[in-house]
Amino acid sequence: VRLPASGGGLVEPGGSLRLSCAGSDQVTNTWMYWVRQEPGKGFDWVARISPTDTTDYRQAVKGRFTISRDNSKNTLYLQMNSLKPEDTAVYACSRDAFGGDRGQGTQVTVSS
Repeated sequence: VRLPASGGGLVEPGGSLRLSCAGSDQVTNTWMYWVRQEPGKGFDWVARISPTDTTDYRQAVKGRFTISRDNSKNTLYLQMNSLKPEDTAVYACSRDAFGGDRGQGTQVTVSS
């Protein structure tokens, strides 16, 4: 998808970041996923939102991450709080759970 992610960076443990995904493809009225690729692994989903805005999260991020979208801006968000070193990864938005149809990712590094 033509939906590049932005908002990544270096953050200390316990910190927060908000990722955004916006571009020429639609993020509204469809399943959308935030996926991440940890070092040495493939992409896997961490958060998803249904066409009716029902949300779901991988257990490792539940209670810390929030997926949302702004239909007026055609933008998908991932608010990440209480970040941990194990959240270090490349994050991207995707139309499928394993990143097969994903946009350009953004690097998130959690380190002191």
